[in-house]
Amino acid sequence: MAPVGPRSGDAIFSSIDRVNAELFTLTYGAIVRQLLTDLEEVEEVNKQLDQMGYNIGIRLIDEFLAKSGVSRCVDFKETAEMIAKVGFKMFLGVTASVTSWDADGTCCSIILEDNPLVDFVELPDTCQGLYYCNVLSGVIRGALEMVSMKIEVTWTRDVLRGDDAYELQVKLLKQVAEEYPYKDDE
Repeated sequence: MAPVGPRSGDAIFSSIDRVNAELFTLTYGAIVRQLLTDLEEVEEVNKQLDQMGYNIGIRLIDEFLAKSGVSRCVDFKETAEMIAKVGFKMFLGVTASVTSWDADGTCCSIILEDNPLVDFVELPDTCQGLYYCNVLSGVIRGALEMVSMKIEVTWTRDVLRGDDAYELQVKLLKQVAEEYPYKDDE
């Protein structure tokens, strides 16, 4: 039997069970609204959404690796492309592109062509500091930490704030060496 290669985001997206997009969008909106009510400070809501995303990301990476068939990425550039082309398509059904690489290859922008989390959303004036989709930055951060990459993710453009696109800046802080909990010779 020939080895199975990596699957495209479209192939994976079409073969997995999905939740109704409107239900997903409205449920996420209800969570954000409840956080705003409970925490009152927009900056605290941003932190909580990031933490929620981080917790999702550390679990989601297992499903991604199991269903996508990808092997270890060679470098951060390949990792960013895999997130944009396979990860976003697999879990959100959207395509993203990777642009604006720095000279070191450690910082880039991921631009989402569409964002299903923001359907039906308008931010009131009292929430202008809110990064409504901050859960996505936490998901990326958590998932990459599980594959030994310490990163920082920030929103640079957001349509809900009047920009023309959704853009995340992803910066590799350090590649963490893998540590094994035991030695083979003992």
